[in-house]
Amino acid sequence: MPRSDRRRTAVAYAFLAPALIALTVFTLIPVAQGLWLSLYSQPLLREARWAGLENFRELWSDDAFRRSLFNSIRYLAVVPVIAALSLLLALLVEPALPLMGVFRALFYIPVVTTMVVVGLTWKLLFNEDSGLINGLLTGSGLAASNVHWLSPPLALYSVMAVTTWKGLGYYMVVFLAGLRSIPHEQIEAARIDGARPWQIVWHIKLPALRPTIQLVCIISSIAALQVFEEIYVMTRGRPLHSSSTIVHMIWETAFDTAEGRLDMGYASAMGVVLFGLLLLFTAAALRLTRRAEERA
Repeated sequence: MPRSDRRRTAVAYAFLAPALIALTVFTLIPVAQGLWLSLYSQPLLREARWAGLENFRELWSDDAFRRSLFNSIRYLAVVPVIAALSLLLALLVEPALPLMGVFRALFYIPVVTTMVVVGLTWKLLFNEDSGLINGLLTGSGLAASNVHWLSPPLALYSVMAVTTWKGLGYYMVVFLAGLRSIPHEQIEAARIDGARPWQIVWHIKLPALRPTIQLVCIISSIAALQVFEEIYVMTRGRPLHSSSTIVHMIWETAFDTAEGRLDMGYASAMGVVLFGLLLLFTAAALRLTRRAEERA
């Protein structure tokens, strides 16, 4: 290899080194450590013992884990809702009209608000006895009695609604970036040809936004499988893990002194299952995206 090529290669590795070091320290090593811990039984204040695949066998007979796994999969229902509503918001606030910047900022406020504040606020709104939502429903005659929003079977769906509300502004900005990348000449040509606004959206904007829609679906799906803060603040997974998810179950098993078993090995086994789900889902989503691009 010529000296100039070796020099360029060395420079490239030098630029890559910080990112590779960060990836190794903050991703690869924790993943490897989690895989290793999943093979041990490690209760708090007790000596760790080798368990092999015992933790994984126990998972499949654990009703609480199966319920949490099913809830995590159900949580993916927020993905099409978030994608559709955030796309609609982006289309509504895209025009360069007076006060549109104000509306964009208002829709983005929930994104920059911490989930603890959001969760506590919505928990008060959903309160069975004194919540504003029940007050409005019963006061207007839409409900004969107070609705148990944070109890089965509505608890998980109420939390999903909060996740959707908080994430709309973020994905709206992603779609706005996609809309801004569409050549203005195409839209102007369609208007000159007499195309109506809905025809421009259907035949020009939506096809151009296909990669953005796929990106939003992938990102929001991964986020849905990793949801934790909403569950922790609003329901703690109660009652009987009816609103718990895998990530909440991992935290409870590893760290909750009140209800958890404080076993890092068993919690790590759950983490390995979650890691496998995320890996499979991401690989499948990327493959579908690649096929769609090839067809296009």
